[in-house]
Amino acid sequence: MQFHHHGYVSGDPRVQPAAGVGLNRPEELPEEVDVLIVGSGPAGMLAAAQLSQFPTITTRLVERRPGRLAIGQADGIQARSVETFQAFGFAERIIAEAYRITEMAFWKPDPADPSRIIRTARPDDDPTGISEFPHLIVNQARVLDYFAEFAANAPTRMKPDYGLEFEGLEVTGEGDYPVTVTLLRTDGPFEGQERTVRAKYVIGADGARSRVRKAIGCTLAGDAANHAWGVMDVLAVTDFPDIRLKCAIQSGHGGSILLIPREGGHLFRMYVDLGEVTAHTKGDIRSTTIEEIIEKANAILAPYTLDVRNVAWSSVYEVGHRLTDRFDDVLPEELGTRTPRVFITGDACHTHSAKAGQGMNVSMQDGFNIAWKLGHVLEGRSPESLLSTYSAERQVVAKNLIDFDKQWSTLMAKKPEEFEDPTELENFYVRTMEFPAGFMTEYSPSMIVGEAIHQDLAAGFPIGKRFKSAPVVRVCDTNPLHLGHHAAADGRWRIYVFADEPLPGNSSKVADFAEWLANSAESPLAATPEGADLDAWFDVKVIYQQDHKSIDINAVPAVFKPQVGPFRLNYLEKVFGVNPSEDIFELRGLDRGGVVVVVRPDQYVANVLPLTASAELGAFFAGMRAEVRVR
Repeated sequence: MQFHHHGYVSGDPRVQPAAGVGLNRPEELPEEVDVLIVGSGPAGMLAAAQLSQFPTITTRLVERRPGRLAIGQADGIQARSVETFQAFGFAERIIAEAYRITEMAFWKPDPADPSRIIRTARPDDDPTGISEFPHLIVNQARVLDYFAEFAANAPTRMKPDYGLEFEGLEVTGEGDYPVTVTLLRTDGPFEGQERTVRAKYVIGADGARSRVRKAIGCTLAGDAANHAWGVMDVLAVTDFPDIRLKCAIQSGHGGSILLIPREGGHLFRMYVDLGEVTAHTKGDIRSTTIEEIIEKANAILAPYTLDVRNVAWSSVYEVGHRLTDRFDDVLPEELGTRTPRVFITGDACHTHSAKAGQGMNVSMQDGFNIAWKLGHVLEGRSPESLLSTYSAERQVVAKNLIDFDKQWSTLMAKKPEEFEDPTELENFYVRTMEFPAGFMTEYSPSMIVGEAIHQDLAAGFPIGKRFKSAPVVRVCDTNPLHLGHHAAADGRWRIYVFADEPLPGNSSKVADFAEWLANSAESPLAATPEGADLDAWFDVKVIYQQDHKSIDINAVPAVFKPQVGPFRLNYLEKVFGVNPSEDIFELRGLDRGGVVVVVRPDQYVANVLPLTASAELGAFFAGMRAEVRVR
């Protein structure tokens, strides 16, 4: 974390100085905003948190509830999401309070006595070490709290406008604020009063019954619900031995349970199989009482018993898989003729079962994806055409999610006797682990994702996939750390320069590349606004092949030690050596002739190039720049 560069900071360094629209931010929702976010769920709150880092952009988030969410339905936090939390500065804190999944137990009928269940397998949750971050369980409300804290501490002092419900919108296409939004006050002295707000862009993060989706003419299409589940968060006394393990339980009584331990040491969630849904049974299943859900759970758990002492939350839901064919307001016949003004995220554009733990996780990546792009367009860093990549990228991800969830939820609903292979469920869980963990997303080539021409130079950083961090040692203070953990959600691109073999101070490819970065009009750094720090838009780091003790920090090119703040202080924390016990060049298959890895603000690898391909790098960034500002 960088601070003190503008002078001594005596308070909490996570509270950034107010700037731009954060100075004298009005409490009342303005009549004109740059971005209006509808809904304070995971996608909406992450989008607001990311946009809070752009001081010149007026972002407001409206929520029909009168205040913060007290208890949320979602609770599964995949490792990819924890990587994202690290960028927003709260991974360590949420890990400390969350339940951590390290194994999953599978229970099935005892072949000797099918009326009883026995444990049949207990595989590791992440046997391959796909991420250094854990798989967590924590209530959605706490996730939202952390994003709200980050946004409130940001330069724009972003916070939700509660008690305002979305009624409708019209894209007029006129003037600087071409989207007219009608809101209704749901709380306070002006309850029932309508408000009109004009916006440049709107993000609909208002859930499965999204009114924003309806306003832009999108509909959810897909399979109707055909299976029902009762879900309950409870405090209970039980002799079931794996009550604090994630479990898939299948009984000989024609039912199953997905058990999810919750944070705090006592609370746990159960998804209890209520059976097939038909037109005739739908009404009865929806009216299933909590007492009936508990009774069903006890039947499935036999010979073990469950004595529920307190119910924190319960519901009955039916599994359905639905998806919209576009995530913005541009109709198919309008593609290429205009750029979008309205976007939908999360459950507004994809719905599925809760049992794969994907809803909140995928929704947050929707919000991350669109928010940094809006920030870049509104600040003049990128052309409006960048916004068309949101629907193109995220619609494919949602389709893959639904295909996966259909398989998982179908397997969870099968009776034990219906499996040809009795180990099919646990084998599927282990085999597909990388997908639910959030690491199978791979964006196709576009204006912000390069072609895999030089992929062989960095096999461990696949273009289009998330940047998988690895250990390094920082030269200036000798601290061992993870390279990716210092990529904050600040809207900047990352340029990781993996040096060729010579040490700094010697003639080398990395020295030539550094000279080009610092002085060429074709360098991406040339677009940095006059008066801003050299690393304001592009965070450039260098990793040498030697250990930190061999590297003379004074011999490192100046572009890797940019002067920052009003005192023009040298920022030395961008220079790294290898960790001898875990050499990043070996771990990630990096060519020792020198490689540049370009990473987007949302942590996805955008390009891989040799150190000698400065012209290609310049052309790549030139294609996404709205305006070149020569320093």
